[in-house]
Amino acid sequence: MTPSSSTLGKLLTGRGSRQGLWLLPLVIALAMALWLAATTSRFGQWGNLSNLVAQGMPLLITAVGQMFVVLVGGLDLSIGSVVSFTTAILALDLPGYVTIPGVFLLAGLIGAANGYCVTRLNVHPIVATLSMQYVVLGITRVLRPVSGGTVPEGVRWLVEGSLLGLPLPVLWGIVTILAACKLLYGSRYGLHLFAIGGGIASGSDDAARNFGIPANRNTLLAYVICSLFAALAGVFLAGRIVSGDPNVGLLMELDAITAVAIGGTQLSGGVGSLHGTVIGVAVLALLSNGMNLLNVTPFVQTAIKGVLLMAVVALQSRKKIGL
Repeated sequence: MTPSSSTLGKLLTGRGSRQGLWLLPLVIALAMALWLAATTSRFGQWGNLSNLVAQGMPLLITAVGQMFVVLVGGLDLSIGSVVSFTTAILALDLPGYVTIPGVFLLAGLIGAANGYCVTRLNVHPIVATLSMQYVVLGITRVLRPVSGGTVPEGVRWLVEGSLLGLPLPVLWGIVTILAACKLLYGSRYGLHLFAIGGGIASGSDDAARNFGIPANRNTLLAYVICSLFAALAGVFLAGRIVSGDPNVGLLMELDAITAVAIGGTQLSGGVGSLHGTVIGVAVLALLSNGMNLLNVTPFVQTAIKGVLLMAVVALQSRKKIGL
């Protein structure tokens, strides 16, 4: 095998790379876009493309946040309820200067509670965050049993407006990616996440701690970051629907996990990339948009996403039963 073919094989399989498998999903995303453009006349229309970006933005924001937790070998199943909770808070009859900082403060506390349960109480991440999902969802439905209310006008403008001719949803994506890039690749914190996850994936939970890395503190902070990104996605969705909705975040956590896994991030931890997650989001967004254009029912779409998640996780290498 020539060096060039060996390099191409590693890129396509993600073997031996801390970035995981991301090139193949990129090829799939491009192929899907070309196929939809060739077979569906509505796909290339400006209205559909704008809708594609707006619909995919909450998934991008939550998937980026979910990636921080996945890198340390965890999962956060509470982010969908945090998104719904955020819209419910913003739809309360309170001024925006109270509700907007309030949702991020509350989201940070939710993430800290998740992280504390995982790192200090040694509760499995799935159990800890699933429990939190029920808690937050219950509070959300007390505040807003059904969809209704009105969000502050400024929130609506942040989603529907434009800046220098650029639609604001695009700026949301740029800011999200730049912030995550700084945390993951421009700070020691990002290196610590990869080190912690790599140790857990190899079966040595204390490996990072033995090198002086504060594993518990960094893991707890990953859950806080994940919840903050979920709140940000909730603000975006609240601006789109202009109301509070206790069900708007339903199954969003599974979509985020699917996007992260498609992008090559190993659910066992330690391997993944930000650009891979963005590609995973693009694949899911194109899949959903294409199925909508082809009039596939939402129930079938949900089933297809479930099969896709199972397939992607099954293809990831692991030494034992688990993530």
